[in-house]
Amino acid sequence: MINIRQFDFATPEYDQSIVLRDAILRKPLNLSFQVSDLEKEYDSIHLGAFNQLNQIIGCLVLKPLADGNYKMRQVAVAQEVQGNGVGSMLVKASESLLKRLSAKSIELNARDVAIPFYLKLDYKKVGREFEEVGIKHFRMEKKLK
Repeated sequence: MINIRQFDFATPEYDQSIVLRDAILRKPLNLSFQVSDLEKEYDSIHLGAFNQLNQIIGCLVLKPLADGNYKMRQVAVAQEVQGNGVGSMLVKASESLLKRLSAKSIELNARDVAIPFYLKLDYKKVGREFEEVGIKHFRMEKKLK
């Protein structure tokens, strides 16, 4: 059974999310988190997918934007459960939460390999392909009804 829940910045759950994000998103690119990267997340919403042992197996960050909408960042799912719906559960939970907060849209920068995943969840490509951290990305967004 998977439990999706919000957790606070600088908590044990947050620390678990850093380890997961580092393993899935940073290390494969020979990158690591800097304190300055993490300091920018204090005002963000943090969501995690936790297994029956209360271990984090997926997470994402929702950064508030000036217009009252949000940017989804740092979506990571543990290698051993990728393809089992954990990412979709997290994204859908984030959309439900943001609707309750009256956000009108959500945006993200998707790595080229993740674009099919977001398209299946009704996100739309916006603009042209660009490079970030040495990888091709597309800006994507979804209107929240």
